[in-house]
Amino acid sequence: QVQLVESGGGLVQAGGSLRLSCAASGHTFSTYSMGWFRQAPGKEREFVAAITRSGGMTKYADSVKDRFTMSRDNTKNTVYLQMNSLKPEDTAVYYCAAGAATHYSGRYSDAVAYDYWGQGSQVTVSS
Repeated sequence: QVQLVESGGGLVQAGGSLRLSCAASGHTFSTYSMGWFRQAPGKEREFVAAITRSGGMTKYADSVKDRFTMSRDNTKNTVYLQMNSLKPEDTAVYYCAAGAATHYSGRYSDAVAYDYWGQGSQVTVSS
């Protein structure tokens, strides 16, 4: 069982930056692939970014590529999402997720490939 707690959301003006953190419980954090997803009002949850167990590879949605950076610190059981050049369309609740078998399926952008989810953190970007 893994518990995930996001933090770092808030209100920011367009063009600004935020860094989200996701702290995981347990002693097996490094065995999980991690992902960030987001859901805007009235829209489906969508993939944002993912990172492999070692942190050696990352994957991004086209809409955030070159603006967002995902990283992890396995010594702190934490993943991060650095968000720069934020746009109003980035406004959403952001969720982190952990997947035990995601590495084997390679389905990093597929929400069903993740086993555990955080409660979400609101990010609001004003124009």
